[in-house]
Amino acid sequence: MTKVAIVTGGTRGIGEGICLALQAQGRSVVANYAGNEEKARAFTERTGIPAYKWDVGDHEATMAGCQRVAEEIGPIDIVVNNAGVTRDGVLHKMTWEDWNEVIRINLGGCFNMAKATFPGMRERGWGRVVNIGSVNGQAGQYGQVNYAAAKSGIHGFTKALAQEGAKFGITVNAIAPGYIDTDMVAAVPETVLEKIVAKIPVGRLGNAHEIARGVTFFTCDDATFVTGSTMSINGGQHMY
Repeated sequence: MTKVAIVTGGTRGIGEGICLALQAQGRSVVANYAGNEEKARAFTERTGIPAYKWDVGDHEATMAGCQRVAEEIGPIDIVVNNAGVTRDGVLHKMTWEDWNEVIRINLGGCFNMAKATFPGMRERGWGRVVNIGSVNGQAGQYGQVNYAAAKSGIHGFTKALAQEGAKFGITVNAIAPGYIDTDMVAAVPETVLEKIVAKIPVGRLGNAHEIARGVTFFTCDDATFVTGSTMSINGGQHMY
């Protein structure tokens, strides 16, 4: 039976690249999104991939959304936690709302999606979870205490959940992208972006399909001995 994969934040940027790669892998792919309905419709028309709207930071909405996907598409076997937001600012200017929104969506969304799908994976004895972290969760970044904390938390979440899922045939891994050529990075001031690229040994931004290749590796049927791992795809920007 075709495995059902859901990608949060899946209708644009890295998420769209992951959806297309999983589709090419033969999965039945669903994209989740929280914002622009017009862009989501265009995504579905372009790719044939259905898009379901809910806020992954909202626990009840996530439980209901995943239940709807399971009823309409099929039980969810593969989860890619890609949804994320930024609310950048140095600490003394950052509001509680800026902090909480990033933690709620970027990290809380991983918990909510796991709560909604992990029990079914356990029952069926097979599952794949891939959490999208960040180089800034590994190395830190000025003006991003909220984002860096959330993404760093994702890497710890991955290692702990991997230990819980291992005996049930569920692998849990993470990818830590560097700076990828997406709308989020395009919003960075050009002068700042030039300085960032100058620190990347390969001398360029990454592409969404390069992140997607890592996801297809982690989610393939025979990647059963890889769990609790973080794959860094950052052009050599941060190595450890």
